Amino acid sequence: MYPNLYYAFRDLLGLELPFLKIFQTFGFFVAIAFLAGAYILTRELKRREQLGMLTGIPEKIVTGLPASQGEIIGNAVVGFLLGYKILGIFFNWDTASQDLQGFVFSSQGSLFAGILLAAAMGGYKYYSKKKTAKAKPEEHTVLVMPHQRVPDIIVMAAIAGLLGAKIFHNLENWNDFVQDPVGALLSFSGLTFYGGLIVATIVILSYAKKRKINIRALIDSAAPALMLAYAIGRMGCHFSGDGDWGIYNSAYTIDTNTGHTLKMAPANFNDAIQKNAAFFQQQYPSIDRIPHAAFEKPAALGFLPDWLFAYGYPHNVIKEGVQLAGCEGQYCKVLPMAVYPTPLYEILGCLVLFFVLWAIRKKIKIPGVLFGIYLILNGIERFFIEKIRVDTRYDIFGYHPTQAEIISTLLVIGGIVLITIYRKSNAASNKLS
Repeated sequence: MYPNLYYAFRDLLGLELPFLKIFQTFGFFVAIAFLAGAYILTRELKRREQLGMLTGIPEKIVTGLPASQGEIIGNAVVGFLLGYKILGIFFNWDTASQDLQGFVFSSQGSLFAGILLAAAMGGYKYYSKKKTAKAKPEEHTVLVMPHQRVPDIIVMAAIAGLLGAKIFHNLENWNDFVQDPVGALLSFSGLTFYGGLIVATIVILSYAKKRKINIRALIDSAAPALMLAYAIGRMGCHFSGDGDWGIYNSAYTIDTNTGHTLKMAPANFNDAIQKNAAFFQQQYPSIDRIPHAAFEKPAALGFLPDWLFAYGYPHNVIKEGVQLAGCEGQYCKVLPMAVYPTPLYEILGCLVLFFVLWAIRKKIKIPGVLFGIYLILNGIERFFIEKIRVDTRYDIFGYHPTQAEIISTLLVIGGIVLITIYRKSNAASNKLS
């Protein structure tokens, strides 16, 4: 596993670049997911604009204005934060390199670097606007197309998605949140995808309505982008080892000396648990009720590696497990028993579903139906992966679903309802015409 990009470059390329410790692997893949989603969304919006399904709206803009106090102060504040923290890391490298995440969320930094960068960015805004300022500012009317609003949509999706993901995760793990609310809110781990999706959807639809963007064409354009972004985001979960893995596969164990996956007779699962009882007692109220399911790699798939079926996530970013022999540093833990690498399954599954949506997007003629199909596919995928994932379960009339199972079921139902409504409304429109 690669907790941050320093470990990835060291292991894959043999390069030791300490400054890369700043960049968390999970955050890196989330950024790539947003960029990929933005690219696909932009392409689809442009295509639908050419088909006449989306149109722009005229907006008035004023050119030739000097920089306002708000713009200068805003740039200066951003510059101060970047200088105080990012440049502060280099000015305090001996301290910061020990725990970069802790340094970023502490009060430590470089006041000198903060003031310097604040002055530079505030001054740059002032002088760059001064160059284009006119004695008499001019007002223009421009036609703004939906695809030109993608940067705004992505920024809103990122902020709203992060807040929603944090809120839903902490609601799902309320006891952990109560014990350490500050740590739970500021940690890089602990994000619930559906929470982010729900909150971001509400915010973006409100924005689209305000900007008079055709909602049905917008959500159809977003369907493939969302599926691809989710697949890439799960790469961050897998390659960082953020704890978003499955239950134990009792047909395998882990060699804690090397971190490698080894086959084991399922009957020996309890004996193996007892060998690492101290770890499991911290994780579960009773080590007699540890969730597990045995599934050995089929002989017909003998060419596939064992870690595709069971994995120990050595060097995981959340530092969970037992000590790896001979390892020194922050990230030296490996799970003592092999788990199902569910993020890997979701990566593969959602990439396939992305290509399915991409292949049928031009064949679906009724606006809104493609998004309904996305909801159904996404809900089914997540519902079944939950069967081998570790998640908090609720007690609802004798059933014990996870939060994701509840939401994924609602997504499937919602997708069916959307498709039904949009098909009926399309049929009614055709009759009237």
